[in-house]
Amino acid sequence: MENSSVYIRERGSLHRVGDIILAQPKPASSCRRTNPFVLRKEHFMFTYNEEGSLRYTTKSLFDITLLFVADNIQHVDSLVGFPEQIGDRLFAAVEENRIFLNPDISQKALKLFSDAYGVMVLESLCLRNRFPLLHERMDEIKTFHRLKSLDLFGCRLGDNHELFQHLTSTSLAYLIQLFIGGNNVTDVGLQRLTAPIRMMQKGLDHLQLLDVSYNPISERALGYLKCLPMLVKLDASGTNMKFGTRLKTTIWNLLGLVHSENPLDSFDHSGCKTEGWAEQVVNQWETNGSQVPKQKKMEESRASALRFFGRQKFVRDVMNAAPPMGGSVKDSVIEKLHFYKPAANNHRKDKLVPPLINHQVASPGLNLKKRKQESSSCDAALQSPPTKCLSSSAFTAEDLDLLNSY
Repeated sequence: MENSSVYIRERGSLHRVGDIILAQPKPASSCRRTNPFVLRKEHFMFTYNEEGSLRYTTKSLFDITLLFVADNIQHVDSLVGFPEQIGDRLFAAVEENRIFLNPDISQKALKLFSDAYGVMVLESLCLRNRFPLLHERMDEIKTFHRLKSLDLFGCRLGDNHELFQHLTSTSLAYLIQLFIGGNNVTDVGLQRLTAPIRMMQKGLDHLQLLDVSYNPISERALGYLKCLPMLVKLDASGTNMKFGTRLKTTIWNLLGLVHSENPLDSFDHSGCKTEGWAEQVVNQWETNGSQVPKQKKMEESRASALRFFGRQKFVRDVMNAAPPMGGSVKDSVIEKLHFYKPAANNHRKDKLVPPLINHQVASPGLNLKKRKQESSSCDAALQSPPTKCLSSSAFTAEDLDLLNSY
């Protein structure tokens, strides 16, 4: 097979396809043949009859073909149009062969399945406190473009992580829940994260739940969240925001959210998990990552040694980074700052507005007019600190720098 040509029959004509090298079958202990078209041990199923004698039956042509395609998944152009049942079995076969652990193939293979089957490949991804996995498998994780829930709590993102640009891209247009707490994100980080949304009105259009807890952010950062049109729940626990009448008034005026006296179940980590076909793939990545140092220590080649020490240095640098806020503080000590959007009821909005600081009674008409004015300016105007509202044509120097960086 090394020097043979590959022919494909398409639309009644036979033509040769070049530059395709088929994967060689795994050597069997009882057979030295390597030709994939010769009957091999993998083509049979061994069972025992009632008398205890060994018997075997051949696998179906579909199963043999499925294994052949799984071994050569990198040569498949598209799976669009194939039934979900076939996609599920093919994904399981590729996973069983541990092909997703191969960095040269895994990204293309995952994109192949994601483009064809979308949310079924992965609907929810939980990487809470698994920052080494995020950094080592960044390219593969970016292929999951139909995620509805993404938990990045404690992944040490900081203010300038490359993932920010991916979060606001069209790849995650269907994202509903985003957890970025405990990442040492400041006001500058939220400004950078929301810059494409505020400037180009795209990204995170369906985001309903946002967790920014245990980050050193202030009330100024709330102004950058105005451009999330569907936001209904916010967790600001463990931040630099001080709970009080002023904070409740600011969040209501900017985001239309009210404080919840009881902690919201939506921010309980017990309900977050990885769901989809690729669930076991993520577990394989984590298991394989923990075994990499031991495996590479046994190798003798100089290149492998360099890769081993390079990864060791990477892990050490990440571990020495500033720990996420709230990592050593018990949740029971931190006051929960959970906010939610109440049920729509326009004629009662004046009753939901928290009392003003100077204890003056606000006119319902003025409040409704102000809310309408602010919501209309959210799509076009950039917000500096929440107390100041800029015109749609005014950009701060920081926003212009961010715009130029994109």
